[in-house]
Formats: sequence, structure tokens, C-alpha cells
Amino acid sequence: MKKAEQLSTDKTVLESYLKGQGWLHGTEMIIAVEIPGAGNMNFTLRVKTGERSFVIKQSRAYVEKYPHVAAPIERALREAEFYTLVSAHDVLREQMPQLLGVDNDNHVLNLEDLGDGVDYSFLYQKDKILEDVELEKIMTFVATLHTSINSNTTEKKLPNKEMRKLNHEHIFIYPFLKENGLDLDEILPGLKGVGQEFKQDKILHDKVQILGNRYLSDGKTLLHGDYFPGSWLKTSDGIKIIDPEFSFFGDPEFEIGVTLAHLKMAAQPQDLIEKALKMYTDLAPLNEGLCKQFMAIEILRRILGLAQLPLGINLEVRKALLTEAREILV
Repeated sequence: MKKAEQLSTDKTVLESYLKGQGWLHGTEMIIAVEIPGAGNMNFTLRVKTGERSFVIKQSRAYVEKYPHVAAPIERALREAEFYTLVSAHDVLREQMPQLLGVDNDNHVLNLEDLGDGVDYSFLYQKDKILEDVELEKIMTFVATLHTSINSNTTEKKLPNKEMRKLNHEHIFIYPFLKENGLDLDEILPGLKGVGQEFKQDKILHDKVQILGNRYLSDGKTLLHGDYFPGSWLKTSDGIKIIDPEFSFFGDPEFEIGVTLAHLKMAAQPQDLIEKALKMYTDLAPLNEGLCKQFMAIEILRRILGLAQLPLGINLEVRKALLTEAREILV
């Protein structure tokens, strides 16, 4: 099997690659190469020419931010499959970057440049509150996705099993290991001690394992797979949804549980969180009990696991969220 070409910021080499793919027109030349935001999973570049700009995304056999963490090299191709599935639906397609090209051999996507947008990770900062009109856009998109592309509307499947295995490890296993190499006190002094009681709770672990097995099982609904503030982009053209590389057919309760968990960890008002849930259930069916269980899992894994967030909440609030999550599960 031919080894994938590793892209870099070298303009000469990159220009040669893009011409080889037919992604540069005639005498078009690269003027500038930029890193468009702080991505975690992939090698991503914004390419600017004298005529236009576009984004190149390459998936590699590891996580870009954590090179010691292995990851499925073909994940960009799964993302391309997601874009293909949503391309027939105007509302969904218009709220995502357009897929301009795919290099299957080197696991590279050519995507529409959405401009100098910022993702909604700023919500984790103190006193940053999501506006109702923004919340409605976010919840309407995901409800439309779930009701538009499912086993009743398409025979196509997107198992994405390798990415699910990776996610399963980091959601349902890694945070609960007694020794996983992560020093929680380096993240926030005192967090390690708080985490110990959750790592030692066998009843909690048994419930987490049941939900983990459900996550690995195929479902009937196309999910974005990582629907949280880092995947919502604030642009001059409105909110756009990005990075569906974890997408698969599964339970919508997992998707919405993740979303609600992040609203809670971002210290959004309780009435806003309830409003988010109602906005979704007004448009799509949902098992709210199962949804809250997946919400609890996401809180536990984000506070105790490797995929840390720039949370503005203190130790006591984190402990309260962890305790609430355990109460929901056990």
C-alpha cells in the first residue's frame, strides 16, 4: 500500500501537490498559507491565492494536537461521506462548508473557506451566554439532521467504527482508569483528589460500560458525532457547523446529551439549557432519560479525561457537576 504524502506549510511543495490534484487553476499560485484556528485532530491549512482561498484538511495516523495518541488515518474520508450525505438537503448543506474535493490516497479534503470565524469555545469563559437566536440555529440544525437522514430516509450507512472505537476509549474507559498517566492536579489543583472517588465507584463504572456498549452499537440516525461549541463556528455569514469526522448512525440521545453537557459546563443558565432541549424535542423525538445519561457521561469524561476544555468554572462547581452526573447514572 502506497504511503500517504505528508502535507506541510512549505508553499512550493504544497503548490505542487495542489496542482497535481487539479485544485489550483492554470497559473494560479499560492500567496499565503495560514493555520485556520486551533484544531485538535487534523493537519489543517488555509490556502490563499490571488483569486480565492480554500481549506485543506489532512487526517494522519495520530491526533495532531497529541501525536502520541493514535487515530484512524482515514477519518477525513468518513467526514467526506458525511458531507455527501447532507449535500442533498439544502438547510443542512447551507450551514456547513462545501466539500470541493477529496484525495482518497492521501486522506485530504478540499473545503470551502468560511472566513475568519471563531468557534463557540468562548462560551466556557465566565459570563459568556449564548443568545436565543444562536441557540435556535444550533438546535434546529441538529434536529433537522436527525429527522432528514436516518434509516427511514436512506439506505446508506456510515459506521465509522474505527473513530467510534477511539472515542469510546476516551469517553467510557480512559477517564475511569485509576492510573491513566493524566495528572488532574496539573489541570486544576485538587481535581485529582475529587476524581479518585469516581474512579473507585464500581456501580458507576458498570453503568458507564452499558452506555459505552450502546454507543458502539449501530443506530438509525445520522449524528454529527461531536456536537459541541468547538464544532459551531461564528462567521460573518451566520453559524456554521464543522468537523463531522466522528459522524455515524447512532442514538440521537448521545448527540443531544453531549450538547447539553457542554452547555452545563459552560455555565449557561438552567432555563437556557431547558430551552435547548425543548427546541430540539419540538422538532424531533427524544428519550430524555437516555439523553441525560449520555449528558452525564460527557461531563465525567471532559472533567476527568484527556480531552480537557478551557473551562472557567472552579473546583467546587466541577465537583458539583461530577456529583450530579453520578446521581443521574446510578
